[in-house]
Amino acid sequence: MKNILFVFGTRPEVIKLAPVILELKKYPDRYNVIICNTEQQKELSNQTLEYFGLKADLNLDCMKPNQSLIEVQTRILEALDKVFKENNIDATIVQGDTMTVLCGALASFYNKIPVYHVEAGLRSYDIYEPFPEEIMRQMTSRVAAVHFAPTEKNRNALLKENISDDKIYVVGNTVIDALFCLSDETLNSAKSYFETNGIKIDDKLVLITAHRRENHGERIDRILDAIEFLAGKYAEHTFVIPVHPNPNVKNKIHSRLETYKNIKLLKPLDYPYLVYLMKNAKLILTDSGGIQEEAPSFGCPTLVMRYETERQEGIDAGVSILVGADYNKIVSCSEEVLSKSRTETRLKAQNPYGDGTSAKQIEQIISKQF
Repeated sequence: MKNILFVFGTRPEVIKLAPVILELKKYPDRYNVIICNTEQQKELSNQTLEYFGLKADLNLDCMKPNQSLIEVQTRILEALDKVFKENNIDATIVQGDTMTVLCGALASFYNKIPVYHVEAGLRSYDIYEPFPEEIMRQMTSRVAAVHFAPTEKNRNALLKENISDDKIYVVGNTVIDALFCLSDETLNSAKSYFETNGIKIDDKLVLITAHRRENHGERIDRILDAIEFLAGKYAEHTFVIPVHPNPNVKNKIHSRLETYKNIKLLKPLDYPYLVYLMKNAKLILTDSGGIQEEAPSFGCPTLVMRYETERQEGIDAGVSILVGADYNKIVSCSEEVLSKSRTETRLKAQNPYGDGTSAKQIEQIISKQF
């Protein structure tokens, strides 16, 4: 039996690693799964774990208010160093491009333990877009022993960086597996939640998420300018915004938008509730990475409020449009959708990010590694 350490700290990491954790747990004779949560997003990550019926074996409580990136990295590395000293680990699995991912990979490397990187090979090739994630995933690739790439484009990016082809496996994105974990009962519960909170879910729903570090400051002001204009012009539409807890985002969004009757500002949503909104939305505006991957499964037009995206497959497939924090682009592209009926704007392209079998493929590859 092999001791497999999963290291994560944010909600997206939980969502994308949960299917892999659950798959490995089907084989207790092969794997002893150890779940470590750095709690980079303490409330959000633990809330999402509960939805998947999982609980962390190790909670590191690494965050404190207003830490710099250097302080966050130091605290996570020090906490993980203790984890590796106190546990006999055979392999470490990380996902994505957060500070937790980089620290998990580095701490594992320093202890000469192989790193398996889920969602490897995403690249924007601009070290400040997204910041600091682009550099974190590139550095993680330098120490990873196995790279689970979602698409051929990701595989080619790794090959260009002289990573050996026999270490790269194209498996799709585990976020699609997570979508298939949702039962009808869970989605019906989500429906009741919004009805209870007086939020009308119909064919005039707009879902908005904005939180990325590079969109703080002037960029978020331009994004909010566009939202205010759209909410005023399309007053019959409901604009739902789950507000990220980061005060740089939260305070500004509330001060600008809370007086609009057709804008609903919510606390961060449990995963199935967010999926329910994506499934029913007429339009999505987001700077999130995960939503870019999930929305195509529901045929929902998606405007990506970033200037660079490492998920170019969605752009190429026509399921999303890159608009940055450009007021004119956000408004004009939104109007293209909002001026028509929801039926007219549904997208029929297949999701380019996977078919829901990624976790099973990953387990099979891991079993061969040992």
